[in-house]
Amino acid sequence: MSKYFGTDGFRGEANKSLTVDHAFKIGKYLGWYYGRNHKARIVIGKDTRRSSYMFEYALCAGLTSTGADAYLMHVTTTPSISYITRTDDFDCGIMITASHNPYYDNGIKLMNSFGEKMEENVIDLLEEYLDSDRVLPFAERENIGRTVDYAAGRNRYIGHLISLATRSYKGIRVGLDCANGATWQMAKNIFDTLGADTYVTANMPDGLNINVDCGSTHLDNLKKFVLQNHLDVGFAFDGDADRCLAVDEQGNEINGDKIMYICAKYMKDTGIFGKSKVVTTVMSNIGLYKALDKIGIGYEKTAVGDKYVAENMRQNGHLIGGEQSGHIIFGRLSSTGDGLLTAIKVMEVITEDHQPLSVLAAPVTIYPQVLKNVVVTDKDETMNSPAVQAAVSKAEEELGDTGRVLLRKSGTEPLLRVMAEAETYEECEKYVDMIIDSMRQDGKLIKEQ
Repeated sequence: MSKYFGTDGFRGEANKSLTVDHAFKIGKYLGWYYGRNHKARIVIGKDTRRSSYMFEYALCAGLTSTGADAYLMHVTTTPSISYITRTDDFDCGIMITASHNPYYDNGIKLMNSFGEKMEENVIDLLEEYLDSDRVLPFAERENIGRTVDYAAGRNRYIGHLISLATRSYKGIRVGLDCANGATWQMAKNIFDTLGADTYVTANMPDGLNINVDCGSTHLDNLKKFVLQNHLDVGFAFDGDADRCLAVDEQGNEINGDKIMYICAKYMKDTGIFGKSKVVTTVMSNIGLYKALDKIGIGYEKTAVGDKYVAENMRQNGHLIGGEQSGHIIFGRLSSTGDGLLTAIKVMEVITEDHQPLSVLAAPVTIYPQVLKNVVVTDKDETMNSPAVQAAVSKAEEELGDTGRVLLRKSGTEPLLRVMAEAETYEECEKYVDMIIDSMRQDGKLIKEQ
């Protein structure tokens, strides 16, 4: 397991666990690594956190010091960096963001030349360098790198998204919650260009208010905003806009599971889905699977993390996948979750089917879910304990097809996560507690969190 870089990059509180020294060394290594045989070209974007500017300058100093040219897209979205890295032949892309985290956190996401998350072998080499005393050679004279203003890349990405819309949004009242983050300018521009009556909230970033009571992790304000302004639909993004959740005209949340159902059914109805399947993580709700079963659409389940969803989609050619949280990937259009693209694809279904979002999402019934974390002596030993396995089997047998239980390991902590879905919260609590009790009786449980 990586020491610094998790599935969402190197993330931590700015100038505590993630410092400008880290950023300088990351830039220095990447400039050297990709510049061994040619002049390296690396594109950088950032969200609206106050510390993002600091990290941008540190990365640029590191990159140019070892000879790379750093192309700056300034405040932009993670998926825009992915798109431009892939289409403009950059050696790699860097996004400075902590996504939906508070403003005082930040992160560095790395992408390969295909706009996908960086390969593990490169991450391993980079981390080895971060912990070493190794001295990399500085570039000299004409070999020192340049910084290049590349706002044009952001504009080309916006143009790409606009080109994907199939109909005008004229007469549709759309609300956009920009989370005081990366979409604060571009989201309204896109929807205005497409003809919508656009209403925007959380679009005044000050460096400290990103994700504060807004965005895809705090939907209550958007729900009120939609109802107060009599809007037809609302979309909420997170800080770097790789997520999107929606709110229907009645003020109800449309989560990632419902978005995947709506878009997959539309693709099936229009004949482009073929033998594709919907790729979910194991945390998607049983209600999604039941709804997909009814319309004859298959699905696959991966470990938690959009990284694993993307890998499955690439390997099998599937057209859509994602997570409840709103990381939605459209296989032929993007290498990563893209909140703005997701909003455009949902609008495509609304405009082509001439149905309100509440009707489109109605076939998916979200089952109650209870998730509890427990600290155990040994994760693998507890998972394989006969007593725990017996409790899981009993819960599965009693639930039948009316629910499910899930026991999985945390990737970063000494925790097991115990989850149940059923027709009532009382049933969920019953089966989660039954599995936890089996750990307690078997002497494996340390404490519940």
